[in-house]
Amino acid sequence: MSKNPRDSDNNLMMEFMAEEIDPFSNVRQRGPKRWLTAHILQGSNKIFVLMIFSGTIVYTVLSSGIMIIVGNAIDEFISGNSTNFALFIVLIFAFGVASPFLHMINGLLTETLAQRMERDTRHEFYTNLLGKSQSFHDQQRIGDIMARTTNDVRMLNFLISPALSLIFESFIGLIVPILFIILFFPTQLLLAPILFTIFFLITLRRYVNRLGPVSGRLRMEFGQMNAILNETLSGIEVVKGSATEDHEIRKYFTNAKGYRDAFVEQGEIMARYIPLLLVAFAVTLGLGHAIFLNLEGGGLEIGQIIAYVGLLSNLRFPTFISIWTFAVVRLAVSGAERLLEAMSKESDIDENIKGQTVEIKGGVSFKNVTFIYPGSAQPVLHDINFEVQPGQTVAIVGTTGSGKTTLTKLISRLYDLTEGQVLVDGYDVREYNLESLRSQISYIEQDVFLFSSSIFENISFGKTSSIDQVINVAKEAQAHDFITKLPEGYDTEVGERGVQLSGGERQRVAIARAFLADPKILILDDSTSAIDSKTEDKIQYAISNVLKGRTTFIITHRLSQIRWADLILVMKRGTVIAQGTHEDLIRTSEEYRAIFVKRFDLEEDQLLKDVAVV
Repeated sequence: MSKNPRDSDNNLMMEFMAEEIDPFSNVRQRGPKRWLTAHILQGSNKIFVLMIFSGTIVYTVLSSGIMIIVGNAIDEFISGNSTNFALFIVLIFAFGVASPFLHMINGLLTETLAQRMERDTRHEFYTNLLGKSQSFHDQQRIGDIMARTTNDVRMLNFLISPALSLIFESFIGLIVPILFIILFFPTQLLLAPILFTIFFLITLRRYVNRLGPVSGRLRMEFGQMNAILNETLSGIEVVKGSATEDHEIRKYFTNAKGYRDAFVEQGEIMARYIPLLLVAFAVTLGLGHAIFLNLEGGGLEIGQIIAYVGLLSNLRFPTFISIWTFAVVRLAVSGAERLLEAMSKESDIDENIKGQTVEIKGGVSFKNVTFIYPGSAQPVLHDINFEVQPGQTVAIVGTTGSGKTTLTKLISRLYDLTEGQVLVDGYDVREYNLESLRSQISYIEQDVFLFSSSIFENISFGKTSSIDQVINVAKEAQAHDFITKLPEGYDTEVGERGVQLSGGERQRVAIARAFLADPKILILDDSTSAIDSKTEDKIQYAISNVLKGRTTFIITHRLSQIRWADLILVMKRGTVIAQGTHEDLIRTSEEYRAIFVKRFDLEEDQLLKDVAVV
C-alpha cells in the first residue's frame, strides 16, 4: 500500500498544533541573537550543526594540505628525486576529490538546516499572530505584517544558507592556513598572515557596525512599501472611483525611493571595504619575505615558497566572501528584530488555557461595563448594565457610533473590557477558556468576510462537515438555490473576500456558516442589510426555527426584526439609555420612538395607537 506523501506533512502540522507551550517565549525577551541561536540549536538541529562544523574543518584542512603536498612535490622534482612522485599524485587526487565531496555534503546539510529554520520561525510567528488580540491587529498595517511574515522570515533562511555557513567556512579558512604555516614553515613567515588577520578583524568590525543601521532601515522601508502596495490594491475600487491613481503612484514612488536609497547606501559601504586590498598586500609581503629568507639561506626551498604563497592566497576566499555574508547577517538580524518586535507586543487577551470549558446555556449579563480602545482616552462604552436570559433574542438599536457593534464584541472577548464585568452563565468571560468560549458564539457582520476558497469550504469553515450537512444549512439560509446555479455549485471559488458573489449572496453564505456552527450565542450585526425583502422573509422564517434555544443579539434597524425581540437595548453615545420590549419602549422612550418616526416616516401618535391596539 503506497504511503500518501501528505501524511508526513499532516503529522508535522498536528505536532505544531499540539504544542501548548511556546518553547521560545522566554528566549524572545533576550534579543534577536539569543532567539536565533535557540532556533539553530533546537532539537536535532544540534546534530546538523555538529556535522556541518566537522565537515567544514575536514575539507578546509584537505584544501590547505594540497598546497603542502604540491610544494613538497616541486622540491622533490627540483632535487631530481622521483621516488615519492606516485605517492604525491595519489594524495593530491584523493584530497582533491574528498574536499569537494565533503563540501557537497555540507551544502546539503546546511540547506536542510536553513529550511528547518524558516519553517519553525514562520510557524512561530504565524501562531503568535493568531494569538494576538483584536486590538493588536487593529493597530497593524496588513502590508507590513505580510512583509515580516514573508520577506523577514525568508532572510532567516539566508542567514543559515549561505551566510553563517560561509562565515564559519571563512573563519576556518583563515585559521587553518596560519596553523599550517606554524607547523611547516619558519616562524618568521607568520609576520604577513598575522598582520593581515589583525587589520582584517579591525576593518570587519567597523564594516559590520556601519551596516547595522542601514540594514534596519532597509527592512523598515520594505515593510512600508509593502504596506502601501497592499492598501492601494485592497482599496483599488476607491482609488479608481476617485481618480487618484497619480497620487497613489507618487506615494508609492516616495517609499520605493527610500528603499532604493538605503540599498545605495549599503552599496557605498560595501564598495569601501578594504580587506581585499589587504590580501594583496599580505600576499606581496609574504612572497617578498619568503624570497628574502631563501636568498639569505634560511633553509626555504622553492617548493615551500610556492606552498606558502598558495596558503596565503587561500585567505582571499574568507576576505571576499565576508563582503556580502555579513551584509546578509545584518539584514537577517534586522529581520529578526522586526519579527520579535511584533511577537513581543503584549496581547490584551489572555488565552486562559486552563479556564472553563463547559457548554454554555447563553445567559449574558453586563455589569457596570466600561470600555476604552487601546491607545485612546475616550470611553466607547460606559456604565452598561443589562441581563439576558438563555434563549432570549435581544435587539440593539441606536444611532451610528453609539457603540452597538463594540458591545457585542465584548461577549466573545474580541476585546477585553476596561471596567466592570461581562458574565456568561454567571461566569466572567475572562474565566472561560478562550477557544471554548468563542467556539460557542457565532458572529455575522454586515461586511461579511469570505475566504478565497470554495463555497463549501467557506460554509464548513471551522467545522468538519459533509456535503449533505452543508446543503441543509444552505437551504435554511436561502442560499442553496443561487449556489446550485453557479458553474461549479458548492465547489465554486468565490475569489478574494468573496468578490465573485453579490453582497446578499455573501451574507447568506455567512448565515449558513453560522447555522452549521450550531452556536449557543448568535450575534447578527445588520446581517440582512444586503438582502431583498422577499429573500429576507424566507431567511427570517429560517432564523426563527434555527434560533430556538439560542441567545441572539441582533443589531438592526429593520422594524420586523426589532419589534418581536424579547429585549431591546436603545444606545446613545456609548451607553444604554433605555431597555425593554417594543411596546414598553414606544410608551416610555422618546429616543426609541424617534428612531421609527425618522426612519419609517411614521407619526408618533400613530405609533402609540398601534401599541395600544396590541
